[in-house]
Amino acid sequence: MIGIITAMQEEAEHIIKLFWLKNTKKLSNLIIYENKKIVLALAWIWKVQASIWTTYLFLNYDISKLINIWIAWSLLWENANIWDVFLVNKISQHDMYLPFDGSHLDYAKKEIIINNEINIVFSELEFSVTKSAYCLTGDQFIDDSKKVQELKEKYNADVIEMEAFAIASVAREFNKLDNCIFIKAISDWADNEAKDAHMWNLDFAMNNSIKVLEKII
Repeated sequence: MIGIITAMQEEAEHIIKLFWLKNTKKLSNLIIYENKKIVLALAWIWKVQASIWTTYLFLNYDISKLINIWIAWSLLWENANIWDVFLVNKISQHDMYLPFDGSHLDYAKKEIIINNEINIVFSELEFSVTKSAYCLTGDQFIDDSKKVQELKEKYNADVIEMEAFAIASVAREFNKLDNCIFIKAISDWADNEAKDAHMWNLDFAMNNSIKVLEKII
């Protein structure tokens, strides 16, 4: 089975319609859609939700490939366009803080690297697809230009969102990390207009993500 994890109903609906997925399970806040080849978990927003559903998929399905397809915020400003897509292979938590050091904390404080070469040509698409991108994850919705500048200077990352590190952490525990693919489409620049821009651009960004998803599947 190919597992897909999304955060919002608006994102999931595109994939449900494309692959004719049916609602098969519902917990309090978690919903599963599937067909014979694909299982989609609508996990909602937040690292805890993403962790629960990633674990659920690995425990209940024979997942050969796990795809996290999600909207993200750009940290590149003029160097990337809204609706461009990034394939992530490095993830860090930007708001993880513990006043202690040591390798025993690497699971939470150290960046996660995904070794999965995607040898697919995307040049015919009408938007840019960046491979080997760096993604930051945190519990905050970023809508502050000053905060964006601080993160750019500290990490030099490409995009930022709220779930990827959690998904990668769970996959690592199941020895499935290199079976993961993270597709992130830019909805906004994480600035002071991010809240409105995020929703305005969601459908366009998700459509571009799905064009990449179709090629990968």
